[in-house]
Amino acid sequence: MTPLTAEEARVLGVLIEKSKVTPDAYPLTVNSLAAGCNQKTSRDPVMALSEAEVQATLEELRGRTLIMESYGASGRVLRYAHNFGKVYGLPGAAVDLLAVLALRGPQTASELRANCERLHHFADASAVEGYLDELASREAGALTLKLPRQPGAREQRWTHLLCGEPVELPTALPPAAASSDLEARVAQLEQEVAELRAALEKLVD
Repeated sequence: MTPLTAEEARVLGVLIEKSKVTPDAYPLTVNSLAAGCNQKTSRDPVMALSEAEVQATLEELRGRTLIMESYGASGRVLRYAHNFGKVYGLPGAAVDLLAVLALRGPQTASELRANCERLHHFADASAVEGYLDELASREAGALTLKLPRQPGAREQRWTHLLCGEPVELPTALPPAAASSDLEARVAQLEQEVAELRAALEKLVD
């Protein structure tokens, strides 16, 4: 599959999300799609797409059969639904995980489980990992990638590959650098605590 643009991934992510979260309003109009793309919450990065940009993106997606058009019950306003799972040959749970990754950016399996709850219920983080591993090892082309562990992090994050390989992969700091960074943060916290104690003592006096 040809990689998606960031705008195409956002539009598809919104269509997948809203099909589960607000089924009564689905399929979506261009106006509601633009609002979903530009949400300030549950979006990373936050975008500011105009309706014209959303419409142009829909035209590109239609050319790749990733969306379907209909006039809905009213028969007056054109509405759009996604065809993502069928085109990519993926089960619903995998589609939902990719949508949340496309909407919210890299996340750990535990974060994905929590953020996917309204779309699909996963029994535990290992169930999420199972789908992510399958997506990462697809014969037709990997759709997820496990990122290097970040300094101080307990879990590794996952990212989607719908738009191709990440431009710049975050790298884990070497042990010495990570230790130095931790020491610096501890020293800063100790200094802040000392300053707070001094200020508190002045208030008490």
